[in-house]
Amino acid sequence: MDQEIVDLPDWLQGKFIVLVGLMGAGKTKLGRIIASSFGLPFLDADEEIELAAGCSIQEIFNRFGEKYFRDGERRVIQRILSKAPAVLSTGGGAFMNEETQVEISKHGVAVWLRADLDLLVRRTERRSGRPLLNKGNGREILAGLIDERYPVYAKADFAVDVSDEPASETAKRIMRELKNHPPANIPKEPNP
Repeated sequence: MDQEIVDLPDWLQGKFIVLVGLMGAGKTKLGRIIASSFGLPFLDADEEIELAAGCSIQEIFNRFGEKYFRDGERRVIQRILSKAPAVLSTGGGAFMNEETQVEISKHGVAVWLRADLDLLVRRTERRSGRPLLNKGNGREILAGLIDERYPVYAKADFAVDVSDEPASETAKRIMRELKNHPPANIPKEPNP
């Protein structure tokens, strides 16, 4: 299936589109579709962290702990944001860091992929490699993460609800939102 390339809105020229949200929200899948549609590169922060560390995120958590991982995550995202604009998928905890929020705001726009608990549970229950979910009941852990993180994710420039609709449809909704509604801190283009 060939992806049709659509024009990037003028206000987004030279900026990153950064996807934030909990594991299972679809950041990687949607990020790839959006990047392809806008003719931009796609980067997955988790993959970049694994490349930089030379091991998996699970191994980093096991050997060094979450605090060490989060510090490396912040540095890797900062490095990515200093390069050519792309669509960037971040790990679920990345946007919790205030320095990372500031960097994203300086270099791009944050899009929160908001999903309900049932959807996240369905999408994550069959996948391993999620260190935070390996510590007990996935539903309870995700419910706790929703309580902790959703108020912070709400600081993103956009919030788009994610459902069981095809990813291509969700991606179209995200792109329409970006095209039609620049954030308040971006000047709107004058009408001719």
